[in-house]
Amino acid sequence: MAIKFQYNKTSLTNLGKQLKVRQNALPTLKNKESALRMSVVVAKDAAQRHREELEQMLKDYDYLAALWNEFEPGLIRITDVELNTVKVAGVKCPQLGEIKYELKPFNAFVKPAWYADGVRILKDLTRIGLKSEVAEERRRILEFNRKKTTQKVNLYEKVQIPGYQEAIRKIKRYMEDEENLSKASSKIVKTRHEAEEEEGL
Repeated sequence: MAIKFQYNKTSLTNLGKQLKVRQNALPTLKNKESALRMSVVVAKDAAQRHREELEQMLKDYDYLAALWNEFEPGLIRITDVELNTVKVAGVKCPQLGEIKYELKPFNAFVKPAWYADGVRILKDLTRIGLKSEVAEERRRILEFNRKKTTQKVNLYEKVQIPGYQEAIRKIKRYMEDEENLSKASSKIVKTRHEAEEEEGL
């Protein structure tokens, strides 16, 4: 990335300010990046754990597979899922809140005895399934933000800060050369004047 500048004091001051902003922001960005890196690992583990838990629950209830044919479709349904927002390493992420269910009334004396357990099992399965989805979404959001932060750290560290330092060095060198030329030319003029004065005497 080429940094545009002019060979003057105003440009030098502006570049100095830009460089300072980036140098001050870099440690904060690096800390955020490492916090996000850790949060991604934690979120990944949580998502994996919830997935495994769901798979295990499905295996545990596999013996009930034949009974589910007797279960009345639409007996229970989710009416609302409350998602809260929490900040993880400065990034807004979803967190599962309350899950609201609607249960159609059924006659416990007429329906099979396991219906109440079936309702509880479905609630458990949906809760763990939603937890798994929310954890996966959190991991995705954190991973995306970690990548963006890493790109910004690399941009500052490898491109912009060295670019500004190089531009400042060029301007300073140019201004020093200008000053030296100015001194040299004024010395030459002074020497000529002295020589002319001596000839005039």
